[in-house]
Amino acid sequence: MPTKIGIRQLVEFVLRSGDLNEIKNSQNTAQNGARIHRRLQKQRSKDSNYESEVYLKSIVNMNDTEYLISGRADGITLTDAQAVIEEIKTSDQPYDELSDNTLELYWGQVKVYGNLILKEHPEFEHVTLQLTYFRVSTEEITTDEKVFQRDELDKFFQDLIDEYEYWLVLRAKLRKTRNESIQKLAFPFPAFRTGQHELAAAVYKTIYLQKRLFVEAPTGTGKTISTLFPAIKAMGEEKVQRLFYLTAKQSTRHVAEETLELMADKGLKLKSITLTAKDKIRFPEEQDVLPEENPYMIGYYDRLKPALSDLLTNEDAITRAVIEKYAQKHMVDPFEFSLDASLFCDVIICDYNYLFDPLVYLQRFFIEKDTDNFFLIDEVHNLVSRSRDMYSAEVNDKAINSLLKSAKAIKNKSSEEFQKQLKKIRRVFNQMKKVIQEEDREEKITDDAPDKLLNVLGKFDDFMGEWMQEQKPSDFLDKAKDFFFSCLTFVKIGALYDDSYKTRIVLEDKHVIVKQLCLDPSHFIDQSLDLGLGAVLFSATLSPMEYYQSVLGGIDNSLAYQLPSPFPANNQDILITQYVQTTYKQRPYNEENIVTSLVTMIKAKTGNYLFFFPSYSYLQQVKVAFERDNPDVKTIAQTGAMDNAARKDFLEQFQENPAETLVAFCVLGGIFSEGIDLRGDRLIGVAIVSVGLPGLSAENNLIRDYYDKENGHGFEYAYQMPGMNNVLQAAGRLIRSSHDAGIILLLDQRFSSSRYTKLFPQHWQHYRRINSMEQLTGAVNNFWKDHQHED
Repeated sequence: MPTKIGIRQLVEFVLRSGDLNEIKNSQNTAQNGARIHRRLQKQRSKDSNYESEVYLKSIVNMNDTEYLISGRADGITLTDAQAVIEEIKTSDQPYDELSDNTLELYWGQVKVYGNLILKEHPEFEHVTLQLTYFRVSTEEITTDEKVFQRDELDKFFQDLIDEYEYWLVLRAKLRKTRNESIQKLAFPFPAFRTGQHELAAAVYKTIYLQKRLFVEAPTGTGKTISTLFPAIKAMGEEKVQRLFYLTAKQSTRHVAEETLELMADKGLKLKSITLTAKDKIRFPEEQDVLPEENPYMIGYYDRLKPALSDLLTNEDAITRAVIEKYAQKHMVDPFEFSLDASLFCDVIICDYNYLFDPLVYLQRFFIEKDTDNFFLIDEVHNLVSRSRDMYSAEVNDKAINSLLKSAKAIKNKSSEEFQKQLKKIRRVFNQMKKVIQEEDREEKITDDAPDKLLNVLGKFDDFMGEWMQEQKPSDFLDKAKDFFFSCLTFVKIGALYDDSYKTRIVLEDKHVIVKQLCLDPSHFIDQSLDLGLGAVLFSATLSPMEYYQSVLGGIDNSLAYQLPSPFPANNQDILITQYVQTTYKQRPYNEENIVTSLVTMIKAKTGNYLFFFPSYSYLQQVKVAFERDNPDVKTIAQTGAMDNAARKDFLEQFQENPAETLVAFCVLGGIFSEGIDLRGDRLIGVAIVSVGLPGLSAENNLIRDYYDKENGHGFEYAYQMPGMNNVLQAAGRLIRSSHDAGIILLLDQRFSSSRYTKLFPQHWQHYRRINSMEQLTGAVNNFWKDHQHED
């Protein structure tokens, strides 16, 4: 079967030149563009000779391989006398302000269509090509027609193919080298750990069957190598061509890089790249510089191909440092360079948002389904809350009055127009405020999209696209842009509004906040995952599996696999205190029992301990009481705003073979409850106070009510499952290797109820209920007596 190459992809890669012009605040979304295309095509269809969305293709031979060049022409009118091909383009800019290269790309695409239609119709010696340009902000339509002869279009097409062939030859050589190295690649460790071979086989089978697989792989399974290795083996057999390794955190991206480096040491030859967020990888001299003044963007496309050739010829593991090195050498913007380089890479390591976020996903890969791609999604428990945030948006009126005041001081027509647009928005906000005040309440929740607000914000966005280009840099412009981007995000999310959404309108300090809340993003996740051949979604904690399959779009079309812990069960004691209650009303009466239990835990053995609490206020309350009764015990505490340096200092307190006990007070769901690795005796005990339920809130209650209607499990989905996930993640800090030993102390009698024990993972089934302080003392002391050989 010939390899497919899209006409637009071919044209843009070969013909793009000149400056890198970032999309200028465009309201021209894919949905909007498709709507405009359909509207114009419907008008044209009154002509019986007109046909829309015409599929054109041609097979060409490059590098001794057949390639299918294909695409869809927006419209073709065929008569006995002539052929007319129309290409429709939509954008915010005036037609006469489009760059020469943009027009070259537009015409290049339709010229390829013209060449293909002439191949299909030898009776014609020329074709009429029509470019129809729709300016979104004004709905102004500009049309331009050109007639091309067969011979000039043949030459144009052949020149494209000749230029592109160099890159196909390069990619073919890279893939041949890759596949040969994969076929020789052995598992990079002397033997598989418990569960690793089974997981690797399940991943390979998932790719073979083109399915989705949800995997709970407890700490110690080696899930990164157990997913990457079989996926790469499948790549060597041409079952997939590209792997996306998607993560929520920078630390897990580093683990993926290290795993690939390990296989490279064993002979693997493939191209991997780690994508870094735009604001983190830009050079200092690019900050606060307009694109037309940025030396890394001026002439970007003229330097891109030499830069790519240099990079791909000399590097395999393309990390952030490597991208920066070659971007500096060739004077190209590092973020855009990384995206362009990713087209030639076999493994792409990146954040979740590059696939799932509707505002920033990688359009070069995810406009339509491509079975060459396969997804490995790490720490997927994080995707539940992340995806709700991606598909939700809020906007408020807090900035409007100050913007109007600043604009009023600028005496020109442009400022007057800006004020006029802003006052229209303020009027809609005031109408919303009036409704809430008349009903004598502070918030309103509705099933309906905020259509009036979306309409006025959409018009404001259209206006701003042009207005901002006319303004000189200033603090006022920066603030206006901030408000504009909030509006733009709100409008784009509004285009997705469906039955899984609620609108929440809140009156707060005389200001109106409007939120579009996505309560159930599972169908959006499902659509994103369907853009590839399949996916493996994995985490150390994915219990109960049915919950995660449901909220992550896999309930009807996925497989599930849960591995046992590879570590000895008796290395970890799980103790539930029946005598402690931590509900809000009971907290004052249980403080003494909690402190005494914590002291009992640490007195049995000198070492380092983590104590987790559901909130900073509760943490502080117990910490004060603990320190009052135990002034000689060294304590540290997590604070609300800790940068990387503070986080590092905190973790460095956990030393091996400590001479004195260290107690660290932390928050469930915070930066120290996952993603940290304190092996051996750097950590010997974890205490978790409460079942970790998220705080009661209007938005969590909306999630509860939604799932009550969907499946009758509203409280579990909104409160219990997210809380239990935080508990399991925090407890997972304890046992990180086969030699680790320690105690998990669960301080809340609710943990012993069947409602919670049924959620415990398989390696927690040896938990014990503790009914008194005396029983706790005995249990803790006996555990450490049994593990004296670890000292």
